[in-house]
Amino acid sequence: MNQSKELLPAHLAIIMDGNGRWAQKHGLTRTEGHREGVKRVKDIITHCRKLGIPYLTLYVFSRENWKRPKEEVQTLFDLLRTYVLQECPNLKKQDIKLNILGELSELPLVTRKAIEFVVGQTKNCRQMTLNLALSYSGQEEIIRAVKQIIKEGLSPSKIDISLFKQYLYTAGQPDPDFIIRTSGEIRISNFLIFQAAYAELYFTPILWPDFTPQELDKALEDFRHRERRFGAVPSCL
Repeated sequence: MNQSKELLPAHLAIIMDGNGRWAQKHGLTRTEGHREGVKRVKDIITHCRKLGIPYLTLYVFSRENWKRPKEEVQTLFDLLRTYVLQECPNLKKQDIKLNILGELSELPLVTRKAIEFVVGQTKNCRQMTLNLALSYSGQEEIIRAVKQIIKEGLSPSKIDISLFKQYLYTAGQPDPDFIIRTSGEIRISNFLIFQAAYAELYFTPILWPDFTPQELDKALEDFRHRERRFGAVPSCL
């Protein structure tokens, strides 16, 4: 599908939901569902790179996800470690920079070291930035920024939206234009809640392992027909 770059989001964010339900639907374990979800991650990243989307953020693991069974959490981080190490050469080949949003220090040591290695290996890549939201909370991100501003003793008169954004995980990046959530849930679940102020939202019943590049193209086609007014009067009036 041909997509004009000016009609694509500069920053696409995806809440990848539905691995467990996909597994249940197919009579498989949740682990097998997560493995299938990882395959889809690779497909979507590659497709976004081909389309020329400069920023892609994937919601991988929220702070709330720590409440899941320990075995499932361990499986997720094992899959993540394997994935980033295997994909490191491919990310470099595609000139994709890996960036992390969230509290990386909270992750298991071996997973954290693997991620830090790939972040270092891709730090000079320029064609696309891939953000992985890990142990991430939109509310905690805002509190973290406020604490840092207080710590630096900035005058209230100097604090505005532009300055505040410099203290977020996404500092230096455009806000997401388009946020997709798979699996039929209609909420953003504490994801980029400051940055998403004017993002277009798209909810699909498709479970994440079934969210193919073709499904992404359908979502992007929907985005192309959105009129983004940012509070202004519609052009037809």
